[in-house]
Amino acid sequence: MKKITLLFITILIFSCSNENEKPNLLFILVDDLGWTDVSYNKSDYYETINIDKLSETSMLFDNAYAASSVCSPTRAAIMTGKHPARVNITDWIPGLDPKNKPLLGPVDRNELPLEETTIAEVLRDNNYSTFYSGKWHLGSEGHYPEDQGFDINIGGFEKGSPMGGYYSPYKNPRLSDGPEGEYLTDRLTLETIQLIRNRDTNKPFAAFLSFYNVHTPIQENKEFIDYYVDKLKSYENISPQTVKEGDAITLLNQRNAKYASMVHATDQNVGRIINFLKENDIYDNTLIIFTSDNGGLSTQRRVAPTSVYPLRAGKGWLYEGGIRIPQLIKLPKQKNKEIISEPVVSYDLFPTIANVLNLNHSVSDIDGLDLSNLFLKKDIERDFIFWHFPHYHGSMWKPGSALRNNDWKLVELHEENKVELYNLRDDLSETVDVSNKFPEITTRLVSKLNEIKIDLGANKATFNQNYNN
Repeated sequence: MKKITLLFITILIFSCSNENEKPNLLFILVDDLGWTDVSYNKSDYYETINIDKLSETSMLFDNAYAASSVCSPTRAAIMTGKHPARVNITDWIPGLDPKNKPLLGPVDRNELPLEETTIAEVLRDNNYSTFYSGKWHLGSEGHYPEDQGFDINIGGFEKGSPMGGYYSPYKNPRLSDGPEGEYLTDRLTLETIQLIRNRDTNKPFAAFLSFYNVHTPIQENKEFIDYYVDKLKSYENISPQTVKEGDAITLLNQRNAKYASMVHATDQNVGRIINFLKENDIYDNTLIIFTSDNGGLSTQRRVAPTSVYPLRAGKGWLYEGGIRIPQLIKLPKQKNKEIISEPVVSYDLFPTIANVLNLNHSVSDIDGLDLSNLFLKKDIERDFIFWHFPHYHGSMWKPGSALRNNDWKLVELHEENKVELYNLRDDLSETVDVSNKFPEITTRLVSKLNEIKIDLGANKATFNQNYNN
């Protein structure tokens, strides 16, 4: 059976190189969607029927990582195939570096440089129609999606959250207001569907649907809120369970009906656009990528809206809760689910798209790896994944970096000038620091982490001469 599946996947990948019928691309990016915010990853409260259905005919990555624990760096990595440190976007844009802390965060870019080649530009140069709908957060006017390779941009501008909330009026210069009661996520999906419907059928399309959901403000979806309020009544314990995490607290159970309704609305719209592709005989010839830009918002000074337990911490933190994400890739014509356990990261998506769609390009310094070998049950040549967030964050994270090597995870805390070591195979929740038990492994990983920083030209936090505790 495995041999048959492997042969099938091989046929899928190589059939994509047929120039007469180039596959389309649908890239779905959900903002702040945590690892356990989908029911296929054992959410105990939210329901994601359509996402789960997509997972049944996709490559399901159970060790997928965002390139950063916050949004803008990951989005830059997706667009360029490069590590956020290499393009010097290491914080959300514009960030909020305080001046009253022991360290000063480095000055990083507030926009994706125009000289970077984006995946949209590569697609456009390969005769694709390129569409963007939704959250951008990679620079202000002059650096919008239409300046970075997208033919059409609807709703993408410099802000990272919906300025008018999730119901019209939206206060978005790239999105006209809808009728009273229109929901932003419904609107963005409709716009994407309309762009695909009205496309030039002589060209393949690449549609990026970047939901603002499930980012703050946590605002109930009016269609689904009552369902989740009623669902809570069936739970014995509906009070939030928390654990201390540094100066913050982490939520351990999913009990926020407003957030649940937002997840549900997102799932409904994933179903809407996939059903549209199927009804118009486009689905089988479309590469679909579903991913998130960072972990779920489960750690704050106050009770957070979601939980990604058993992972530790959440958005903003470099523990697993802040960087591990749900991710699916459905190849054209794929019919079966394949679970891939190899650790992968956001900047792998650029070269993977380029290879699966057989795109010509000459982009250099790409840090991502083409994942096609994993689809063929072969290895990819990578021993380390590196994260770098040398900034303070509203989740109460302090500057730091991290490195994964097989089952080992090193976390470097800059303010405390210390490192922690975890074995993710035995301790997914990162509860036991074993750096003293395995000093040789710790020393080796610290050395490698520093080597990678130099190679990437990574910025760094500096000592605050004016700090007075």
